[in-house]
Amino acid sequence: MIDLKALRENPTKFALGAKAKGVSVDIEKLLALDAEKRAVTTEREKLRAEQNRLSKEAGPQIGKLQGQLKGISGDARVALEKQIDELKNAPAKMKAAIQGFEAKEQELEPKIREILLQVPLPPDGDVPVGSSSDQNVEIKRWHPPKSGLLPNGFDTAKSFKDNKGFEPKSHIDLVRDLKLCDFERGVKLAGSRSYVLTGMGMRLHMAVQRYAIDFMIQKHGFAPMSVPTLVREETMIGTGFFPAGREQAYHIEESKRGGGYDQFLTGTGEVGLMGIHMDEILDEAQLPLKYVTVSPCYRREAGAAGKDTAGLYRIHQFDKVEQVVICKADEAESRAWHKKMIGFVEELLQSMEIPYRLLQCCTGDLGVKNADMIDIESWMPGRNGFGETHSASRLYDFQCRRLNMRYRAGGEAGKGETVFCHSLNNTVLASPRFLIPLLEIHQQADGSVRVPAVLVPYMGGVDRIG
Repeated sequence: MIDLKALRENPTKFALGAKAKGVSVDIEKLLALDAEKRAVTTEREKLRAEQNRLSKEAGPQIGKLQGQLKGISGDARVALEKQIDELKNAPAKMKAAIQGFEAKEQELEPKIREILLQVPLPPDGDVPVGSSSDQNVEIKRWHPPKSGLLPNGFDTAKSFKDNKGFEPKSHIDLVRDLKLCDFERGVKLAGSRSYVLTGMGMRLHMAVQRYAIDFMIQKHGFAPMSVPTLVREETMIGTGFFPAGREQAYHIEESKRGGGYDQFLTGTGEVGLMGIHMDEILDEAQLPLKYVTVSPCYRREAGAAGKDTAGLYRIHQFDKVEQVVICKADEAESRAWHKKMIGFVEELLQSMEIPYRLLQCCTGDLGVKNADMIDIESWMPGRNGFGETHSASRLYDFQCRRLNMRYRAGGEAGKGETVFCHSLNNTVLASPRFLIPLLEIHQQADGSVRVPAVLVPYMGGVDRIG
């Protein structure tokens, strides 16, 4: 959620930001509703102040007039009693008017919030302008050097055969021939875009996740957390996945079955990790918080009909190791963490000798909640191109403002100004999609697959599949 005060001060910035992201939102209506609510609030506060003044002044006045009642009668007494009653009733008469203003505020508040939740975070000024992922800009490419695993290294500018001396199989062929996955039974069980990992396929799936989470905990000091993947709507709204993106989530309609509230399956561990400190005030000394989780993820893939329907690339259920950083409200610190988090993933990919590139996402590919986003794509010979395997986002206070997650800046604990935190997130590793480049890059001429050395301990010593 953006800062409404900032929008009032510079509405053009937010209007242009929405346009750059291709988001349609009625900012003029939002400002009009906000102005109306603030005017109503001003009138209510004026009336409340007048009510308090009258209540404070009425007591002594009433006491004085009641003293004058002694010894008088007739019309004079009636007039005096009327004056006393008016003084007593004046604050009460104002109460109805105050309640009317309060009712108007309550009527306007959800209308304002509904539009406010749709206003995207403006992209940073150094993000390239573009309407879709087609305008994303490659900023770096890494090729594995010569090694025992890749004797010739691997250069994505060359064909797979030129790199390794034979024609490659796709991951679909590899998992079939090596009996690593059963698509037919997966579809029988759960429908399209489903699968069953089998034998060494499941072991490799578990190995890459265990390696990834150990890598983040042991090498980079992240705290491991277990988080719910079935959450309330407030958590999805708070983390910025609703209202935009609602069509991608699986909806559990508990309210129709007598439950108190509906729930939603999360598409990333980011939701649970960020929701941990919702509605909390942290101490500045606690920051930065560095969390990592591994969790099942669910995506409807709405709008993806006909795209990557075969194989493990675009599926409804997968497992993901996710990293989140919650830091102080400082742009320089947020930018520094963004680079660090991308660096962690680069180090991870290089350790498994996977060619990759970094893509600077353009404004139209950022989504509503990101000020900046870098996609990391791994080379997939079966696609004869790169495929997205990671995405690193910088959100500033957009997410934390929605979650009402703040910290007390400076001073002693319990004192000082409260400020909304900044947040960042990045995939560490998502599987089984990651198995695509892993299997395809490290396949051998005899149809087997070599296992990168860093994964061998997690495979119980197995260094080759097949």
